Amino acid sequence: MSLSCIIIDDEPNAVNLLEILITQNTKWNLLTKCYNALEAMAFLKDNQPDFVFLDINMPQLSGMKLASLLSKDIKIVFTTAYSEYAAESYTFQTIDYLLKPITLKRFLAAMQKIEGYFTNPETNAKPAAAINDDYFFVKSGKVLRKILLAEIQYFEGEKEYVRLVTPAEQILIYRRLKDIEEQLQPPFVRVHNSYIVNTKQINKIQDNHIYIADKQIPISEKFKDGFMQVIQQRIF
Repeated sequence: MSLSCIIIDDEPNAVNLLEILITQNTKWNLLTKCYNALEAMAFLKDNQPDFVFLDINMPQLSGMKLASLLSKDIKIVFTTAYSEYAAESYTFQTIDYLLKPITLKRFLAAMQKIEGYFTNPETNAKPAAAINDDYFFVKSGKVLRKILLAEIQYFEGEKEYVRLVTPAEQILIYRRLKDIEEQLQPPFVRVHNSYIVNTKQINKIQDNHIYIADKQIPISEKFKDGFMQVIQQRIF
């Protein structure tokens, strides 16, 4: 199967081994080898492989932080000596998690999983959160936090972070607001470049602003029509 990939790893020996495994056992197109996350980011600005082999423990920018910056269209196969990140890794668009040193047997199993993923991408897609779901998990630091959907008041984008706000707490998530928007349905609605609100938590709407508890949130022209379509269903 013809797929394109890159290797991102600061260990030359690990890169060389993975390159050999790829060239000897697959028809994949290895586009490049990057020895740190910044080099990878520069390459990915103008190139989009199907997936990346991504190490976790790297200088300057870890593999986990880089994963949060990647396009959702780029899938990830983590390659690491650390098993403790396995659960956290699947909060991203992860296909597999390979522990070093990578054996031929384990690589061949991963190869089947990767090619199976791209043969039937629909069956492997992560489902969006439905409005009747009770909860989901969010990654905060190294912890997966269980959050009840009904308690969320709004999401606020802050550059590379998103602030999730409930009456009891605020949690910083290392994700883009756009990625979170794609996983949510009403009653969660995007109302501004920086805000997604839970319409069930709205106290009032006045002068192009939403009021949730003591927070005043602007409604931008870009998202106003979509927001008001949802609200119109609740107007008597």
